[in-house]
Amino acid sequence: MTPVAWDRRRFLAGGGATLAACMVPIAIARTGGTRGRSFGPLRPDHEGILDLPPGFSYRVIGRAGTPMSDGWRAPAKPDGMACFSGRDGHWVLMRNHEVAPHDTSLGPFQVGAAPAEAFDGAAYGGVTRLVIDPKSAQVISSNLVLAGTSRNCAGGPSPWGWLSCEEAGDEAGHGYVFLCDVEAPRVRAPVRLGGYGRFNHEAAAIEPSTDIAYLTEDRPDGCLYRFVPTDRRAPFVGRLQALRVVGVDGASTRDWVAGQVADVEWVDIDEPDPRDDTLRREAQGKGAATIRRGEGIWYHRDVVLDRGEIWFTATEGGPAGTGQIFRLLRGPGGDRLEVVVHSDDAAMLDLPDNVTFSPGGQLFVCEDGKDGNFLRALTSDRTLVPFARGALSPSELAGVCFSPDGRVMFVNLQHDGLTLAVTGPFA
Repeated sequence: MTPVAWDRRRFLAGGGATLAACMVPIAIARTGGTRGRSFGPLRPDHEGILDLPPGFSYRVIGRAGTPMSDGWRAPAKPDGMACFSGRDGHWVLMRNHEVAPHDTSLGPFQVGAAPAEAFDGAAYGGVTRLVIDPKSAQVISSNLVLAGTSRNCAGGPSPWGWLSCEEAGDEAGHGYVFLCDVEAPRVRAPVRLGGYGRFNHEAAAIEPSTDIAYLTEDRPDGCLYRFVPTDRRAPFVGRLQALRVVGVDGASTRDWVAGQVADVEWVDIDEPDPRDDTLRREAQGKGAATIRRGEGIWYHRDVVLDRGEIWFTATEGGPAGTGQIFRLLRGPGGDRLEVVVHSDDAAMLDLPDNVTFSPGGQLFVCEDGKDGNFLRALTSDRTLVPFARGALSPSELAGVCFSPDGRVMFVNLQHDGLTLAVTGPFA
């Protein structure tokens, strides 16, 4: 980290934020109907954890290394999250932990002390569950749900529970998506979704009308995949496919710019569970397009245009290599892939990662850059503006999501091991 770059980003978040919002050197497509607003300049946090706009505040609701209600240790590196409505009226926050095999001190258990339900006793990633009181946004209880998995990065909500993705395609026996029960009060046996493929999974998004799962791959030469159920009554039986640009074998989206659109189709994957990290090689051999580090992905229903859309990031995409935001438009005449944003300057968008939409229809995107990171919001006129800045360290921001009623935003400071609940005038 260079002090000059850090200071410049602090200026853009503070007194210079209003000016910066008018001078954003980011190319942004101006089509579509996502809704959003600016929030004003960020104010320095006196606790030095998270800078926010006027009227917003946060509470720390999770710390790595502290005991959970079930006796296990809260793992480090909290990453992807989603918040569900629990059956008893509480909220349930499902939280991934991107702990690698060598990070033995950062997992929920000591070496050799894995629970019997662990997928792999020598892996220290997993999923934790926070039960939250909707009135106070206070944590009522916490527990381990999934254990013995590796580098649980992002994932996504689904009609069946939380989908947790392993960014571990290069590790033997890992690189899968797991289904986690949001009502599980204790660690459970893993439910591995083999049909979703074995590769460097990042995130997942489900299209509610079809149960099709869209899956990103965090590789510089990764692909975008979808899993199509044969019958919705058995949603995990079907075929895995990869995105291909119509008429162009092996298209690279790396240098695509805002407003660029292409018709796309899907090619079938014959071997979704290869022994080695080669699934993308089969896809590319069939003409699949490459996405430069596909990461966050989210399904959004555009109520203005009355259509469903899949939004995702390419962390190192774009001519400057500092990020793109795509959306996949689904329609009866076929699918279209569009670049909504490409970054020309890391000071304005630096390696976008996890994304979510507020219930009001505004896109929020986390950064995983090198010089301090922001949580940014996309406004109605397609301008990216700062909403928050991690002030404690250069840690990436991760796991941004909203409570079911939209009143509370949850976000992680990954390397600081903190989970925050943010409140304020979102509506």
